[in-house]
Amino acid sequence: MDYKDKYLKCRDCGQDFLWKSGEQEFFSVKGFPPPSRCPDCRKKRKEQRDGGGIVAPSQQSMGDHKITCSLCGKVGEVPFEPRNPEGVLCADCFAKKHQENN
Repeated sequence: MDYKDKYLKCRDCGQDFLWKSGEQEFFSVKGFPPPSRCPDCRKKRKEQRDGGGIVAPSQQSMGDHKITCSLCGKVGEVPFEPRNPEGVLCADCFAKKHQENN
């Protein structure tokens, strides 16, 4: 296939950006769709996703929220924001309670 440099419009900032022929070939070989964001907006989005910006709950890393275990008093972290922080268990107490119930 004959790839030629072409301009695309960024869906975030609306600016035109150059999509070079070499990039087009790479995207084609990998089966990727054309980029919808310019390099600057892609970089900003990646920084938001990876560097403390707004992150979807499914992308949050373990240990985002500090808790105090309601059974043993140990301070720990959980990967979710507790609705009732007073009723949250640390990993050890949670595992013990889960074993008792099974």
